Amino acid sequence: MAHEDIEPDATAPDARTRLMNEVAEQMDAIEADFGRDFEIGRVITVVEIKGPDGNVGLRVRAGQFPWVSIGMLEFAKKSLEAQLHAD
Repeated sequence: MAHEDIEPDATAPDARTRLMNEVAEQMDAIEADFGRDFEIGRVITVVEIKGPDGNVGLRVRAGQFPWVSIGMLEFAKKSLEAQLHAD
C-alpha cells in the first residue's frame, strides 16, 4: 500500500475548514470502497491540537460506551500495524 500524503493542508484557511476537508476526504474514500449503498455506524474522531503556546494535545470524541470505543481503537491500531508490515 502506497503512503498517502499526511502533511497538513497549507491551503486550508482555518482549523474548521481543515477538519471539514479531512472528513470530506474520508467520506470520498468510504464511497470509493463501498459505493453509495452503506450505512455509517459508530464514529470516533482523534484530532491533534497544536496551541499557540506550543502545547500539543489530542482530542478524542466518541459517541458510544467507553469499552466500545476502546475496542474500535484497538482494531484501528491493529489495522495500522498490518499496513506497516504490508509496505
